[in-house]
Amino acid sequence: MSSHDATLEFDYESVSRAELVAESVVREIGEIDDDRSQTTLERDGARVCIEIDADDVIALRAALNTWFSLVDVAERTADAGAGILESNQ
Repeated sequence: MSSHDATLEFDYESVSRAELVAESVVREIGEIDDDRSQTTLERDGARVCIEIDADDVIALRAALNTWFSLVDVAERTADAGAGILESNQ
């Protein structure tokens, strides 16, 4: 179907951090996908894998930028939350 694909793999220090990031971004699957690109997300232990299939290189680049941004926001938010929890102890 598609002629361009990419797999993004993110390894985390714990299963709980991987679960948090995966749950934060998985809700975007289906909302972001269109006729030109489709995405799947899987978590295996402390690893999150995002697979992108796109019809053309422009759609692949757009999807990659979007998913890198979403994961970055999820990671920074998790870090901020952890920092607040640590400061309250």
